[in-house]
Amino acid sequence: MTTDNTRAAPPDPTAALAEQLIACRSLTPDDGGCLPIIVRRLEALGFQCDFMNRAGVTNLWARRGSQRPLLCLAGHTDVVPSGPLDEWHSDPFRPVRRDGVLYGRGAADMKGSLAAFVTAAEDFVAARPDHRGSLAFLLTSDEEGDAIDGTVVVTDALRQRGETIDYCIVGEPTAVDTLGDMIKNGRRGSLSGKLTIKGIQGHIAYPHLAKNPIHLAAPAIAELAQTVWDRGNAFFPPTTWQVSNIHAGTGAGNVIPGSVDIDFNFRFATASTPEELQARLCALLERHGLDYDIVWTLGARPFLTGHGALLDASLAAIRAETGIEAELSTAGGTSDGRFIAEICPQVIEIGPVNATIHKVNECVDLVALPQLAAIYRRILEQLLPANV
Repeated sequence: MTTDNTRAAPPDPTAALAEQLIACRSLTPDDGGCLPIIVRRLEALGFQCDFMNRAGVTNLWARRGSQRPLLCLAGHTDVVPSGPLDEWHSDPFRPVRRDGVLYGRGAADMKGSLAAFVTAAEDFVAARPDHRGSLAFLLTSDEEGDAIDGTVVVTDALRQRGETIDYCIVGEPTAVDTLGDMIKNGRRGSLSGKLTIKGIQGHIAYPHLAKNPIHLAAPAIAELAQTVWDRGNAFFPPTTWQVSNIHAGTGAGNVIPGSVDIDFNFRFATASTPEELQARLCALLERHGLDYDIVWTLGARPFLTGHGALLDASLAAIRAETGIEAELSTAGGTSDGRFIAEICPQVIEIGPVNATIHKVNECVDLVALPQLAAIYRRILEQLLPANV
């Protein structure tokens, strides 16, 4: 760790652990040595630590206790690439404190949260070694990448073993302006399609002998873009449909293409199902008389956690530590919460400010790190009370 100047933050174990983790070059899907650091501390608390690695991905399931309820702290050690190094004020994998802020790749997404998880658990276990229920960690090095060998591997194994998670907190960075101002209590689903619309290739000077698939597709694309798929609900915005890529042609300027490939995505609310969206889209294409093929990929189903033990304890913990009434939101992309929700009825996300995630000079407020640990600890205390 390097301190550049001026206002030094007070010593804090959460910040110190975050610095250790940032210094690990854990470019997805490489753990970079993060999990061995965490495991040593969890084992000292009495956690049984099981690695469930696959295809070069490091996955950890660590559990303390055997009774219900089971509260899980979930997150990822992998980070995205740093981007242009000359735009960073310091080495992205050399944690630097500057003006009360900790800089480094993963500071906010999400090594700060992982550090807060660990120190919260340490403080909680020290105060309540015989707490009720069980506490677990589910950590992976494959969230920022394909996410096919990470959290889903652990949730599949737990399902096969008959283990059920009652509550889960994912440490994704959720705050907008200041720690505690937002909780993600759900996420939209993601449904992608690779659409091929077929025409007839021909010379561009003889269009009557060809059939231009781009021209055929254009009216359908326009209608799809204007379609109201649903109106959302109290927690979710309306479902959206967006084209991400269009490709056609041979590269020659005098050839009408024989087909056009269109990549698209639905971000959908609980107001619609994947099956309904697929059926409506195909009906529209057929109404336009198109000859087409589609390959569908369901990336995530939506999930939602309403008011209950976990959400209410989290709102109360944030209020106690920050004085803020957190806003509930389901906005943003997908997270590994989508996999955990398959085996856990209550999943929420709480973490630091997300303004710098995936950017150069990613950072987290040093004051926020012990606050975040205190929020997590209060939630543990509420949901895993002391035996009396």
